[in-house]
Amino acid sequence: MTDSAPQPATRFAAATYADRLARAARLTADAGLDALVVGTGPDLQYLTGSRAHSFERLTAIVIPASGAPATVVVPRLELASLRDSAIAELGLPVLDWVDGVDPHALVADVVSGAGKGGGAAGGAAPAVAVDPALPALHVVPLADRTGAPARLATPVLRELRMIKDAEEVDALRRAGAAIDRVHARMGEWLQAGRTERQAADDIAAAIVEEGHTAPEFIIVGSGPHGADPHHEVSDRVLAEGDMVVIDIGGPVEPGYNSDSTRTYCIGEPDPETARRYALLEAAQEAARRHVRPGVTAESVDAAARDALARHGFADAFVHRTGHGIGLSVHEEPYIVAGNDEPLRPGMAFSIEPGIYFPGEWGARIEDIVVVTDDGCEPLNTRPRALGILPAG
Repeated sequence: MTDSAPQPATRFAAATYADRLARAARLTADAGLDALVVGTGPDLQYLTGSRAHSFERLTAIVIPASGAPATVVVPRLELASLRDSAIAELGLPVLDWVDGVDPHALVADVVSGAGKGGGAAGGAAPAVAVDPALPALHVVPLADRTGAPARLATPVLRELRMIKDAEEVDALRRAGAAIDRVHARMGEWLQAGRTERQAADDIAAAIVEEGHTAPEFIIVGSGPHGADPHHEVSDRVLAEGDMVVIDIGGPVEPGYNSDSTRTYCIGEPDPETARRYALLEAAQEAARRHVRPGVTAESVDAAARDALARHGFADAFVHRTGHGIGLSVHEEPYIVAGNDEPLRPGMAFSIEPGIYFPGEWGARIEDIVVVTDDGCEPLNTRPRALGILPAG
């Protein structure tokens, strides 16, 4: 990327957010609720394009189930944080407040007018669902002001964000291409004699160079560190013969994330290591081929797990097979035993089985796919073999 390259948009067109807010209102009504209260974070970004941050002072959007316009409550000193969102373009009412005013009472006033014949009608307390990321600092006062315990809005929000539209899929596809370009350069940094930390610093710079706004996470797990799935980086020196797990990702505008894991070997692997890695590849491919509408999330997990178990490596696979991805690196749907959610077109998630041998090495392969009408589309590409890098 160059400084003269066109800068990508930081949000979608206002019409996209208008459609999302209307859908949120319908789902809120379907859930038997009067209103939805969403604070800052990925859910607010999904609904309005806003990247506002808050904790001590409440910023929230109140979405009535009736279909009336959503209302934004925001500290006056943070009004500027809404400037780049679609809120003004959508013409949403904004209630700004100053220190000394009770913002939870403002939300309660909006909610009290949102009754649709159920919760708030006849003097009954309104039925309100709150964003699960909203701190207790706000949830408890909101419950006090509305007169009813808040319910979690998870069922509404997961349904909203779990199915990606064409614009979101395109953003994830661009994120996948950007992280592919970083992996293609891995031979520049994974060299015997360098430390994990030195490699990670170079990878972080490349993540931005190749189109991300920032590195969200970097794992460089060499040798025995690769057997720890959540190892980050250390000052361990890379050596010839090391297997190295590289798990990296970050957001591309308008905020959608990449997440890609590859395993490399510095020099040629020994035959047993190569054999085990080939079994992992086969397990990842089995899970990918299993993906199609109607199968359950847990059955995709089982496809990968069973492929490894047939060769005696069930105990070496110690985590779920995948997770949804979008504005958050980890979101619904989770590809894990016990999740009987049927897959639907538009669901995007990782497929990332791993095998880990404590004290020796580990390996993981992670790709992002989106469910299509008849199977799935990979949102990034990878070589079909272990990445073997020069030893010297």
